[in-house]
Amino acid sequence: MSTGTTGPGGTRRTTLADVARHAGVSVALASIVMREAPGASDLSRERVLSSARALGYRPDVRARSLASLKAHVIGVLFGQAGRFHMELIGGLYDAAEERGWDLVLSALTPHRDEGKALQSLGDFRFDALVMLGPAVAKPSLAGELPVVVVGWHVDHPEVDVVRTSDEHGLELAVAHLVSLGHRDIAHLQGGTGLVALARREAYLAAMRRHRLSAHIDVIECEGEDQLDGQRAARALLDRDRPLPTGITAFNDDIAAATVSVLGQQGIDVPGRVSVVGFDDGVLAATPGLELTSVRQEPLELARYAVDRVIARTSNGQVADREVVLQPTLTVRTTTGPAPVR
Repeated sequence: MSTGTTGPGGTRRTTLADVARHAGVSVALASIVMREAPGASDLSRERVLSSARALGYRPDVRARSLASLKAHVIGVLFGQAGRFHMELIGGLYDAAEERGWDLVLSALTPHRDEGKALQSLGDFRFDALVMLGPAVAKPSLAGELPVVVVGWHVDHPEVDVVRTSDEHGLELAVAHLVSLGHRDIAHLQGGTGLVALARREAYLAAMRRHRLSAHIDVIECEGEDQLDGQRAARALLDRDRPLPTGITAFNDDIAAATVSVLGQQGIDVPGRVSVVGFDDGVLAATPGLELTSVRQEPLELARYAVDRVIARTSNGQVADREVVLQPTLTVRTTTGPAPVR
C-alpha cells in the first residue's frame, strides 16, 4: 500500500502523518519533534526521528518557513456543556491573543467522541492542548505534548490542572442555606461525569460537616443542561415525600430550570424553596431570575490555562502542576429564610 501525497512526476511524497503513523504517535507530537520544539520526551523524539529516516521524510521547507511566521497554536477540546464553557472559550481567545498565540477548536457531540475530536485537531499543527471536556481521568495525548485540563482533577503527572474548588464551592452553598435555617437541603447532580461526581461528593461532605447526614438527598440528572434540570425538578415534585426547603444544583442551567418548573407549579422561590446554582455566569444575573450562585472566574481560569501552555512549551517548568481557585458566593433573590413547618 502506498503512502504520502503525489509530488512532481507522479512520485509519492511521505507526509508528517505517515511518520506519525509509523512511529505510533500523534501528528501533533511528530510535528513538535520535527520542529525541534519543547514538549516531547527523548524516547518520543528518537522514535519519530527514526521513522522519519526510515521513510525518507523531508519537511516542506516552504511550509515550515511560513509556519514560523505564525503564532503558536493551542488546540482546544470542548463539549456541549452550557454557557459557562462559552465564557471560558472567550477567555481563552483573549488570553491567547494577548500572548501572541492562536486557538483551534474542536467540539465533542453525542456522535463525536474524544478520539474523533482529536483526529480533527490533527489536521492542524498545534503545540499544546487545553481540554474543557471530556472530563476524563487520562487525556489521550497525556505525555505526548503539553496538556492542560480546565475544571476537574487529574492524577496523571504530565497533565496540568486548572480548576475551581468544588469542595469550597458546595461548602459555601450549603453553609449559606444552613445560615438561613434550612436543614432539608437536596442536591441536583448534573450527570455522572467527573465534575458532577466531585460536586456530589463536595455536597455530601458539606452536609456531614453541618451534621445534616440524615437530610442528605441527591437527585440525579441525566446531563447538565436546562432540559435535564427540568426533568430533575419534575422528578423532585413527583416523589412521595415533602419537598426540600433548599436545593444546591450542579450548575446555573439546572438551577434556572428548577426555579422555572417550581414557579410553574405555584411553588414560591425563595418563600417555599431556596435554590443555589454553580458558575454565576451571565444566566445567573438575568433580570427575573437573579440566581444565588457559586461564582467561578472563567477569565482567570483561561489565563492560568494559557500561561501553563506557554510555560510548558518554553522551558517545561511550572511551580505547581495543579492550580485550584477558591470560589465566592453571589447572593441574589432565589434564597431566603427557611419556611416554618
